[in-house]
Amino acid sequence: MGDILSQNEIDDLLKALNEGELDVDDMSDDLSGKKVKDYDFARPSKFAKDQLKTLENIFENYSRVITTYLSGNLRTNVTVNVLNSEAITYYEFSNSLSNPVILGIVDFRPLKGSIILELSPNIGYAIVERVLGGPGTDNPTIREFTEVEKSLISRVIHQFLRMLKEPFETVTEIDPKLEKIETNSQFAQVISPSEMVALVTLNIKVGDTEGMMNICIPYSTIEPALDKLSTKYWFIMNEQSKDDRNESFQVSLGKQLETADVAMKAILGRTSITVSEFTELQVGDVIKLKSKVEDNLEVMVEDEVKFYAKPGKHKKLSAVKITSIVEGDE
Repeated sequence: MGDILSQNEIDDLLKALNEGELDVDDMSDDLSGKKVKDYDFARPSKFAKDQLKTLENIFENYSRVITTYLSGNLRTNVTVNVLNSEAITYYEFSNSLSNPVILGIVDFRPLKGSIILELSPNIGYAIVERVLGGPGTDNPTIREFTEVEKSLISRVIHQFLRMLKEPFETVTEIDPKLEKIETNSQFAQVISPSEMVALVTLNIKVGDTEGMMNICIPYSTIEPALDKLSTKYWFIMNEQSKDDRNESFQVSLGKQLETADVAMKAILGRTSITVSEFTELQVGDVIKLKSKVEDNLEVMVEDEVKFYAKPGKHKKLSAVKITSIVEGDE
């Protein structure tokens, strides 16, 4: 917005116009030199670059989670990375789909509306083949998916959606649920063709098979959380979330360590004998130890001497009574 003129400046400007000191044509030339940006009303720019960049950051974290899951579940090398994010109309997205295709219609609760997860058919074939014990090689034959294959792919997508919660928690709490799987793009018209969507494209490589996964997020669905889709906000919240996760991890690790089993043993004494003496041992032989009866016993925890104790009995069981603690670095 330009500077606001004072009343005196307005009076001076009108006086200059009346006296001919200022030419209106010159003012028009100055205005004509300004750059005018085209605005496409058919494709309104609802997503800012900063918001799309934040979505990329979210899905970069998501891609690392998926990589770990698929590598372990399929028992092969899997790499997932974000290629790009862009704002397009839903018509452009749906028009680019081929048949057959794997489309997961996802209820993006508690946000209103649905998102669409599209998986390349060749990646779908590779996942199914690996799950069933095959090599997971690229299948050049494009065919319809069987009901069994749809069921297997549905299980994988369910896991994909479960793992989507954590990357989004710095922006908004979500609980996405898979509503259905479609293999024909004509039956996936759940959004108005003119609706603007954010399209995030991931590249997935399963063994030697490579394909894409697209996540189509309508503007109307993500709109309540748009104010949090800024790089600055995401970075701050992500750092806070990391601190919370680290603290939570330390508490959880401490609880697990408290219940961990450790080997503990009391050493009555030590001695050394020759191999010939060992081979000649008989029942009833007495082995003389280097320690005395009144000496403390060494109590070892995982092969480390941690305590000294006296032997005895507790009820009908053999026991030791701790007399001192071995001072150390830990």
